[in-house]
Amino acid sequence: MTEKCFNDLPAGDLHLREERLSGEDIYGGIFLNMKRDQVKLPDGKQAVREYLTHPGAVAILAILDDGRVLMERQYRYPIAKACIEIPAGKLDPKEDHLSCAQRELEEETGYSARKWTFIRRIHPVISYSTEFIDIYLAEGLVPGKNHLDDEEFLDVFAAPLEQLMEWVERGEITDVKTTIATYWLDRYRRGLVSPIPLS
Repeated sequence: MTEKCFNDLPAGDLHLREERLSGEDIYGGIFLNMKRDQVKLPDGKQAVREYLTHPGAVAILAILDDGRVLMERQYRYPIAKACIEIPAGKLDPKEDHLSCAQRELEEETGYSARKWTFIRRIHPVISYSTEFIDIYLAEGLVPGKNHLDDEEFLDVFAAPLEQLMEWVERGEITDVKTTIATYWLDRYRRGLVSPIPLS
């Protein structure tokens, strides 16, 4: 993946390129892997880069018919805090991204959606991870029964955009995908941005 990114650099960015010389796996986990690479810098010197490889994830901005946003409150162990987030989940190997979004929405909230569009891809931690998150807009929600994973515990609720904006501004929402989705929805409702139809 790292080498592919190098090959995809636009000509105007080639002077910033760091070339991988060698590498080793430091740790292999359930879905995260830690790597350490020796790289050549643009000035010819060498440096070490440590980073996590991640399979990627999806997030869903799910809108109820009354305009409220479907949200979750979930305990996040690394920061020892219950966080307010939009539904999300990681991709299974070779899983279609839209199919993953549809699966995660139903598993976590019980809802399915009649209309799906693509918002954007984000890279939440570009300094040390290959992780990306594809964010989808889900509309025309149909309620159903959720079926959480065995180790998954969360509360599902709905909140108006104005409340989400307040939580973001007060620092009660710090999750990057939820923050970006909140600001995007505000701009969308003001007619400044549009989702991308799925072909």
